[in-house]
Amino acid sequence: MRHQLKRHRIARSHAHRKATLAALSAALIKHKRIKTTLSKAKALRVYVEPIINRGKEDTIHNRREVFRHLQDKYAVSELFSEISPKIVDRPGGYTRVIKLGARPGDAAEMAVIELVDYNDVKPGGAAGTRRRRTRRGGGGGRGAAQAGAAAKAAATPAPAAEATPPEPEEEPLEPVAEPNPASTPSSEEPWTESREAAHEGPEDPAEGARDTGGEGADTPHEEKKD
Repeated sequence: MRHQLKRHRIARSHAHRKATLAALSAALIKHKRIKTTLSKAKALRVYVEPIINRGKEDTIHNRREVFRHLQDKYAVSELFSEISPKIVDRPGGYTRVIKLGARPGDAAEMAVIELVDYNDVKPGGAAGTRRRRTRRGGGGGRGAAQAGAAAKAAATPAPAAEATPPEPEEEPLEPVAEPNPASTPSSEEPWTESREAAHEGPEDPAEGARDTGGEGADTPHEEKKD
């Protein structure tokens, strides 16, 4: 019977599985973050964390044990020189697996496995960032959305009003005095009967002479006596 023999076989033989996990472990130590299928990521996490744990103590024995699994001297040097100072205070849990969804083509579940001390931000397509929905979340969801919108509107500062330049003050107009026709002297004399008579003048010269000459004007001119 196969009791307690469950493991991530990843559809490979023993030798093939061992070589695959060694290559993935070396790639993870070098690049700090790799993308693979979900089943390989879960198998790699169980395989690589004991190896990383040996990097806390830099001894010849630990280096040989790590090299026995990785078969890559550059990965061994990276683990003991760069990664070990960051994991000294961490008691396990050196890796993180993030699901990415199905791969187009064969619909294989993809995931990202990374070292937690180097990648603190989850990728944008991670499944953990999705919001869980329930059957009774309709009304509460709308209320929560409205409350969130109101809080966002309250937190948003109002736009500052544009400063308008002050309008120039209008100078008061001085009152203009209207001329009084009674007080202003007139250059023209009033039209009287004497001016009318002078303007018309005498119609007959002789009559005019009589009017201006008096009594002597009616008498004929006396001849001069010798």
